[in-house]
Amino acid sequence: MFELFGTPLYSRNLRSRSISAENPRGEAGQGGKALSGRKGEPCLFNLAKGQTYTFADISGPGAIRHLWLTIEKRAPSMLRNLVLRFYWDGQEAPSVEAPLGDFFGIAHGATAHFESAYLTNAEGRAFNSYFVMPFAARATLTISNESNEDAGMFFYEVDYTLGDDVAVDTPRFHAQFRRVPQTTMYEDYVILDGVEGQGRFLGANIGLVDQYADCKCWWGEGEVKIYLDDDEEFPTLCGTGSEDYAGAAWGIGPFAAREFGAPFIKGKHISFYRFHGHDPVYFAKAVKVTIQQIGNDGSVSPLELGDRPAMDRFIEAGQYEKNSPGGNFERVDDMCSTAYWYQTLPTKPFLNLPGRAIRSLDLVSGDDEDLGAAAGPQSASD
Repeated sequence: MFELFGTPLYSRNLRSRSISAENPRGEAGQGGKALSGRKGEPCLFNLAKGQTYTFADISGPGAIRHLWLTIEKRAPSMLRNLVLRFYWDGQEAPSVEAPLGDFFGIAHGATAHFESAYLTNAEGRAFNSYFVMPFAARATLTISNESNEDAGMFFYEVDYTLGDDVAVDTPRFHAQFRRVPQTTMYEDYVILDGVEGQGRFLGANIGLVDQYADCKCWWGEGEVKIYLDDDEEFPTLCGTGSEDYAGAAWGIGPFAAREFGAPFIKGKHISFYRFHGHDPVYFAKAVKVTIQQIGNDGSVSPLELGDRPAMDRFIEAGQYEKNSPGGNFERVDDMCSTAYWYQTLPTKPFLNLPGRAIRSLDLVSGDDEDLGAAAGPQSASD
């Protein structure tokens, strides 16, 4: 069988459909009817404060192939407090729960143009996803405005197929957002945990607010660890450093590639991603993913290159501790992440989504938006 991007050139079984405000039920021959077909219903004209809007409710079997979303107001606080929740096959618990900006690949309420294998943020204004999302009986996609103001116009398009062969044991798409404004010394930040079932870990985008940025210290020596199935104290998969996991080396600057990149690095705000499309990470029972908080100051003494008063403050607060020769040190960090994975149902309910106050803490400023490509490289030596 000939294929194009993993789909058959033609299928007698599949039917192509699309949901938008112009065709909210995705019915055949029913698109663009408003105002006699003259663009009478292009969007939800206002996603009000406190409103939850179901922008797709589809009967299956089928598979969502592409999502395109954009909003009128794209301030950092809005990108962090418009929350996406997707439900598969009548489950009460969502299988996807993440802020809009983070789900589409950049942390901190930031935007920047980038393209990857699964996510594209076109010119920092349009949010695209190419994650395949199969469902057997029903797919329900919602967006909730949990900010403190109306979001204005909300545009959306959900492109999908019907008639896909979706079995009970077909893994479903999942995504989960987490944030810990202050991690604990020597305890790895948890990107993903609590997964039970069979499937594959697809990857994550990871954000860090570098509280040591003024101390001329490098943040990225922490290893990403992936615990599979019966792993306990030590993982099956373990990397060599944070920027290495993002496909870079000897520091990291803003760039985007198909399966890894760092689309936004500016000042203390760092956002990077890694996908495991060509290097699959399978699990038969469970998966857990963590990242260490370890930095490097490039010196034997942690105070030689840094700002002494600032470093003293971190040391006194117990947020900085030298742990090895060569400049490595344990640190306390502000971390966030969105993990992506596939697993068989049922979905084990997630931890509570961090509240608005925690989600909104220390986001980029409005002046920082769309500047990811303008930032220079970061490393232990510059």
